[in-house]
Parts: sequence; C-alpha cells; structure tokens
Amino acid sequence: MSINKNFKDQFNAKKNAGTHGEDLAEAFLIDAGYEILERNFRHGKGEVDIISLLDNSLLVFVEVKLRKTGDFGEPEAFVSQQQSNRIIQVADHYIHAINWQRDIRFDVISIRSDTGEVKWFKDAFY
Repeated sequence: MSINKNFKDQFNAKKNAGTHGEDLAEAFLIDAGYEILERNFRHGKGEVDIISLLDNSLLVFVEVKLRKTGDFGEPEAFVSQQQSNRIIQVADHYIHAINWQRDIRFDVISIRSDTGEVKWFKDAFY
C-alpha cells in the first residue's frame, strides 16, 4: 500500500506551517522575557507546544494555533475542551516530574498567517 504523494505533500506542508507557527510564538515569548524550556513536550496522548518560564516563578504551558485565514473562525477558537484537558494532563505530569512548587498558567497564542496578527491569551483555560 502506498500513500498518495499529494497527501504526503499536504501533510508535510501542514507540519511545516505548524512548526513555523511555533517558531513565531517562541520568538514572541522570548521577546516578552520568557525562557523556553521545552517544545512539543509529549506525554501519553497529549502534547504541549511550548513550556516557558517567566522570572523563575511562573511556569507557562502554551498552545499555539495557526490558521491561514479567519474564514472559519479565529485560530484560538479551535482549542477544544478535550484538547485543553489533554494539555492539563501533560502539564500535570511535567509539574510532578520537575517537582514544580510555584504558579502555573495555560496560554494560547493565536496566529493568522494572512494578516500576520498574533494574539496572546493569558490564562486561557484551566
């Protein structure tokens, strides 16, 4: 069985776009004074796009959403309850693994590639 070349090209393009979005979000966070600890941290069935640290006192788990346009809604609207629950589970694992005893936060960084607009939603869920 072979995979359609067009499908593979579309998959790779989407993967590259996602990586580009995460690169933009990472640069955005660094410019805001955050230290990047992890990218694409996985545990079980979940993943956190970016784990960052602010002033050694706040651990921030960031979901990055990139969309070409807003035709079907803004990127931030695509974080489902199921996805946020998985992110929380991964964060819980990470917190216990490093024995984190300080504050945490869950953010969403939304990027529209057609306009270049970046929105940062601090404390987006929990």
